[in-house]
Order: sequence, then structure tokens, then C-alpha cells
Amino acid sequence: MGSDHYDVLVVGSGPGGATTAARVAETGKRVLLLERGDFLPRERDNWSSRAVFGKAKYTADETFYDRRDRPFRPELHYYVGGNSKVYGAALLRLLPADFGEVRHPDGVAPAWPLGYDDLEPYYARAEHLFWVHGQHGEDPFAGRSSRDYPYPPVQHEPRIQKLCDDLENLGLHPFHLPMGIRLTQDAYGRATADSRCIRCDRVDGFPCLVGAKADAEWAVIRPALAAHPNLTLMTRTTVDRLTTDSSGRSVTGAAVTLSDGSPHAFTGDIVVLSAGAILSAALLLKSANDKHPHGLANSSDLVGRNYMRHNNLALVAFSRERNPTVFQKTLGLNDFYGPDRDWPYPMGHIQMLGKSDDWQIKASAPRWLGWAPPAPYGQVAKHSIDFWLSSEDLPRADNRITLRRDGAIRLALQPGNNTEGLTRLRKTFQGLLGRLGMVDTTVERSLYLHKAFDHAATAHQAGTARFGTDPFTSVLDVHCRAHDLDNLYVVDGSFMPSIGAVNPTLTIIANALRVGDHLAERIGTTK
Repeated sequence: MGSDHYDVLVVGSGPGGATTAARVAETGKRVLLLERGDFLPRERDNWSSRAVFGKAKYTADETFYDRRDRPFRPELHYYVGGNSKVYGAALLRLLPADFGEVRHPDGVAPAWPLGYDDLEPYYARAEHLFWVHGQHGEDPFAGRSSRDYPYPPVQHEPRIQKLCDDLENLGLHPFHLPMGIRLTQDAYGRATADSRCIRCDRVDGFPCLVGAKADAEWAVIRPALAAHPNLTLMTRTTVDRLTTDSSGRSVTGAAVTLSDGSPHAFTGDIVVLSAGAILSAALLLKSANDKHPHGLANSSDLVGRNYMRHNNLALVAFSRERNPTVFQKTLGLNDFYGPDRDWPYPMGHIQMLGKSDDWQIKASAPRWLGWAPPAPYGQVAKHSIDFWLSSEDLPRADNRITLRRDGAIRLALQPGNNTEGLTRLRKTFQGLLGRLGMVDTTVERSLYLHKAFDHAATAHQAGTARFGTDPFTSVLDVHCRAHDLDNLYVVDGSFMPSIGAVNPTLTIIANALRVGDHLAERIGTTK
């Protein structure tokens, strides 16, 4: 066989694809990791709010269309490491209840074909692989852990420690947010002289200029390439479609466009699709052929359906007390995650965001702060505390990815998908903040959420190729292999039947380790 044949082809270098490729490379088999983008350039603009949020410098130059055929630019990042290059590095486990059926005002989040205990060992491995700092046992609502985090929690700075103490005095249970960063702290929580992370205010939404954030490039790809000469990374290589054999039962490889614009083909014994829930579904649909006229793996007509991305709110609260915090993203709260005596449904999860700066505050324009100086906005920013509120949206068949006649991607979102939980969470949390001496009005951090067009917020994409045991109601089996093809796997957020209310990245990584173990057993090792 020629040099363009590999034992395993992996499409996409985000957390799912990178983790799968690295795990399978341990077998000694030939693995090719394909990425349509290049390495994200290291430059001063990595840490510029105007460049990152205002000019969307690192966002893909891509046009999608909504259900009314209106164009928009999705929040996608075509780089080695995928969307993790700009993620907030909060790496939380789903809660045990998320794996069962969860009732919401607008419907039911379905049960998974496996439980928390099945995924727990892989959660522990994922936490070690992605440098997670935290403290198991702090959050009474979290599931058990078989292994401690590899690093102690990121210490709160004084203003956030006071917020933590105040929340505890209200009877709540704040915990140290598990963070994937390369940080060494001294006794006061400060970065030591040899720490790669400097505890700056650019962790959330920004690329890390010093490689201290556990994105897929720095945590997985670079170490795997150094350790495994049998692993090859090809950048600036766009996969146009997947090909099958004449029977349609096996994928033979990928037709690609190389960096110089020329067409090429790679073949593989096993193909792993990890382009993200949107692009993976689109690629399956684009790969339709006479044996699969509606798209690969789509005999159930479920490919592209049940898209989820959370109901989210980036909230800025203001206190008369100054907030000089630099590294703010250290606290989480799950007290409203599940049903309680006041409301029989879940509300959601709360965590800190990275600290707003003057440019972000100016965009949010809190002109009603009569006690604050009108300018410069940096003075107002010094009084802000930033929160991320996340609530579960439901998998709906009409929330879906399809292709237009011209091949462009249409992302149809139905309005009002289980939004009451987020509304109640905001109202409840604002009431608590008022009791803690903050002003009773908050503003949305619109730049962070791309509020100009809600469809663009694709950071938590999931659910377009759900896994399950029944080929009529799922796209993938429990090992994330397509029911319709014997050697095609989808290993990104697509597999998730529901999304819970916390960031999905750690679950994607844990599942990739689980599937990676399965693939390693399937292909064996090279002696």
C-alpha cells in the first residue's frame, strides 16, 4: 500500500480528534490527523479584546444560513486545536443525573446508553491529560471521583474569595472551578517564577500567547507528535467528502483539498470524524452516494438533527466595592442545577468568566451607573464581576444542520427552546447578588456571546449524530461507530444525546479516550 494509506484517519484536531489520534497512536499504527486550518499565529493580537471580540480576527471566514436563509458568521475557529484555542478551559464533568432522563418545562432530555460510572474512569484520565486544577468533593452535587485532580485548585483572588464566603453565608455551595491551565502557584496563589501560566486576564475567549492553556494543541497534539513518529499531522487540508467501497458498508478514505488548492485522496482502514457537531454532520451529508443517498450514516434520518448548544448568558454585575481581580475564572456554583422545592425543574449552572476590560465594558455601555465615573470605561470595569449562566436546551428534531442547494450549511434553530430555566436562573441569581451588595441591575456581556446574531454562538455544539443502541433512533452505536458502516466513528460533541448544563469539552475528551481504547483494541499494536 502507498504512503497515502493509514491505519486510522482522524478528521479534525479539536479536543475529540486530537485525543483520539494521540491515544490510537500509542499502538504504533500509522495515524493521520487532518486539520483544515493552520497553527494559530502567536502575536500580540492574541490578547487584544478589540482584535478577538471586536474584529473576530481568529474566527473562521465562513458563512452559514439560518432557517430563514439569513447569512451569519458562526463562532468557529479553524486552527490546530480547533475551538479549544479560544475556549475558557473550564473542564467540568456532567452530573450523574445528566445521564438519566431529565424532565424540563418544555420536554425531556433523554437518557444516555451508558451511565456516569461508565464514563467516570475516563473523566479522571481526561482531567490528568488536560492539566486540570481543582478539588473533588467541594461540590456536593457532583459525582464521585476515583482519582484526585492532578493539580490543586486555582486559588481565588481576595475579591472572589469574599464572594465565595458571602455565597457560603447564604447557605450555598460554591466550589473552585476546575481549570485546565499550566500553573504553578506559591502559598498566596501567585504564579511562581517558573510557571508557564502568569494568571493573566486573557484566559476566557482568547488564544493563549504563552501556551499555558490546556487547548488540544498544547495538551495533546504537540506531546503526541513528539512521542509518536507514526502520528502525522497535516494542516491546511480540507476534507471535502468521505468515500466508501462499492458495497457502501465501509468507508475507504477521504477526498481532500490540499493547501495549494489541488485535490487529493487519503485512504484508511478506520476513519474517525471529529470536525465538531456542525461540520461533522455537514460532511456526512456531503458524502452522500448511491448506497447512502441521504448522506453517510443517515438511514435513521437523524444526521444533523437534535443540535444543541446550551441556553447561555454572559452577565456583568457591578459592585460599589472595587474588583481588582485579574484571574477571575475560579468559582462555580451548582446549587440551582437540579430541581428543588421551589421549582420542580432544573435551572442551570453558574461560573465566573474572565474579567471584563474597558473595551468590553464600553460595548456593554452601562450608562445607568450614576455613582460610577462616566469615563474612562476602565474605571467602571474595575467595579465589574463577570458570570456565565448556562442552562440545558433540548434535542429537537427541527434544530438541525442541512445543506442548501449551493452546498452551504444551513443551521436551523427554533426559538424558545427550554429557555424558562435560564430566565429563572438569572432572576434568582440577580436576587442573590443584590443581597451581597451589588446593584440590582446587570448587563449582558454582548461581545462575548456575539449577541448580534444568536445563531453564531456555536462554542458548545453537540448532538447531531447521537449514540444509542437502536439504529432507528440513533446514528452511532455505544462505541460511537456508525450503525450503517463498519469502520466509521464520530468522536466529537455529535454523539451526545443531551447536553446537561455545563461545558461539554471534558465529556468530549473523556469519550474520546473511551473510544480510543476501543479502537486500540480493534486494530491491535505494532510490535
